[in-house]
Amino acid sequence: MGKSFELNILGQRLSLVSDSGDEHVANVIRYVSAKIAEAEKMAGKNHLTAAILAALNIADECLQNNEKNQHIYNNLENKAEQLIRSINEIR
Repeated sequence: MGKSFELNILGQRLSLVSDSGDEHVANVIRYVSAKIAEAEKMAGKNHLTAAILAALNIADECLQNNEKNQHIYNNLENKAEQLIRSINEIR
């Protein structure tokens, strides 16, 4: 069972349970808080709009990182296949 964490984001007190370590959870909370603070600059003090903008920005980052990771994976897979072909040709 995970550890319980208390946090306050946009004036909302929240409790969450996570199996991740304290440092990881603290990093996640800092990251989300920073993204919300960034979004508040555009949304003003409308907390719902700021939260939605922050969620969209985080989702965009995740999708871009997934695309980059897929590209890296594909490159590694191609290079591995080339190496296997080269080894088979040497035999």
